[in-house]
Amino acid sequence: MENPVIIALDFENAKKTKAFLASFEGRSPYVKVGMELFYAEGASFVSWLKERNFRVFLDLKLHDIPTTVHKAMKVLGGLNIDMVNVHAAGGFAMMKAAKDGLIAAGAHQTKLIAVTQLTSTTEKVLKEELLIKDHNLNDCVSHYAKLAKHAGLDGVVCSVQEASSIKNVCGEDFLTVTPGIRLSGSETHDQARIATPAEAAMKKSDYMVVGRSITGAEEPVSIYNEIFNEWRESYENNRFQTLA
Repeated sequence: MENPVIIALDFENAKKTKAFLASFEGRSPYVKVGMELFYAEGASFVSWLKERNFRVFLDLKLHDIPTTVHKAMKVLGGLNIDMVNVHAAGGFAMMKAAKDGLIAAGAHQTKLIAVTQLTSTTEKVLKEELLIKDHNLNDCVSHYAKLAKHAGLDGVVCSVQEASSIKNVCGEDFLTVTPGIRLSGSETHDQARIATPAEAAMKKSDYMVVGRSITGAEEPVSIYNEIFNEWRESYENNRFQTLA
């Protein structure tokens, strides 16, 4: 069984990141490199991770005109990354251009996913700030997911609460990558739509992105294992109940 936990390396530089990863000596978990770390260290740090067999989700959330995104993806496709993302709000043409950029770079192995709505977005923000008043969050997320699939993408970033409905409209093979994962009793920080690993398994999340719960822990490997074990137990129980 593949471990679905992706550790968000939300550190300000390579030195702090390497110090954290030293805890995982002998192991190469799936990791996420976001804007802060990538802008600080650049592509060379991604190469450092890949040379040590880490799988890398490059979380840059590209959102620009199709031509610019296409050119950017041709560059990122040369980094041998495992996953990268764009904002679905950029539209069909932009998402298709992103996929075409990866293909042009020969990065057929790189999964391309789209951010539907940030997990910090609430119904109030959707209606009062984004002025999307005629649809709720779930409707918006499902629509973006269908648009992403139509553009040739491999999946979406969504909250756990939306993962099942996305599978229903886009198929079981369409990836759901879910941030906002917290063990029971953990702080929510700045994310509004959160869930436990057990809930993620029940809702058919393919990957769980976990940051501060692991990176801020005194024993990060222990927390990492605890999150995976909780997900696995729930996944297996749910699978057996379905088969029964």
